[in-house]
Amino acid sequence: MKAVVVHGPEDYRLEERPIPTAGPGEALLKVEAVGICASDLKCYHGAAKFWGDENRPAWTEPQVIPGHEFTGSIVEIDEEGTRRWGVEVGDRVVAEQIVPCWNCRYCNTGNYHMCQPHDMFGFKRRTPGAMAEYLVLPVEALVHKAPKNLPPHHVAFAEPLSCSLHAVERANIAFDDVVVIAGCGPIGLGMIAGARAKGAKTIVALDALPQKLALATKCGADVVVNIREEDAVQVVKDLTDGYGADVYIEGTGHPSAVAQGLNLLRKLGTFVEYSVFKDPVSVDWSIISDDKELNVLGAHLGHNTWPAALKLIESGVLPLDEICSHQLPLEDFQKGLDLVADSANSVKVSLLP
Repeated sequence: MKAVVVHGPEDYRLEERPIPTAGPGEALLKVEAVGICASDLKCYHGAAKFWGDENRPAWTEPQVIPGHEFTGSIVEIDEEGTRRWGVEVGDRVVAEQIVPCWNCRYCNTGNYHMCQPHDMFGFKRRTPGAMAEYLVLPVEALVHKAPKNLPPHHVAFAEPLSCSLHAVERANIAFDDVVVIAGCGPIGLGMIAGARAKGAKTIVALDALPQKLALATKCGADVVVNIREEDAVQVVKDLTDGYGADVYIEGTGHPSAVAQGLNLLRKLGTFVEYSVFKDPVSVDWSIISDDKELNVLGAHLGHNTWPAALKLIESGVLPLDEICSHQLPLEDFQKGLDLVADSANSVKVSLLP
């Protein structure tokens, strides 16, 4: 089969690999679509979070097939796998990006998304990803049956959408809340839809690109702010009688968005950080403590939100034809990475093996 193989930062190659073999309780998947995530791009460019530096060990491994946002059809599965996942040959499925160990303290308390070994599709050799024609779903995987009547690249959007919905869940949004979403890329647009579903009073979307802000409106934003043209902090203060937003969810991965959020939140407000940053970010922590007594929360992956993400995709609420902006053959993976980097001209880029 054809597969993209990671040899190191900025050294990804299309190669011929043997079609993998499913063992007992596993399943062989014919990949139909795989999205390229911003984290894939940062890994490609050598971010320390993935490749390590003097402060942290490397997390990703070379000689791995990348790709953790995927859907495909089951082509081989035994009775054990069918009993576990409730799927059979011919079914379309998605699988959560984390492949938990099911033995650590986090897995044993239901927090499988924080699994200590933290194997994920596309970053560890034990769990090859979906930038290939075939993929094995190991017995530890979390697999969900997916609709067959939608384009596969729409269904693969369940991965970023599940992440968006988890960030929204972490925010504990109330009906009277003014919620600010920073960033209108794939994750941010899902956050907007999630905040809308939670019944927030006002949703404010921030971005620097007019076309992304137009999509934000279609996803449920009440107010959009072009941060190149307006002072986002002042706009939010004007909307809230000078108090500030109740909730700020950061989904840009840009360091300036962190300080922006701290400054536009009201006292006792909630800051949810979702992004993966290329480099460490510094802020004035006295804003968090002495100035405002903020609730600062992290969010990681899509803990228990995949069924809701699939349901939201099926509902037709999201303008997925516009969000899923580019579909390319596997051979054009480099063009796909370049398109993700060119965020002014793409939203969600997918490969169709």
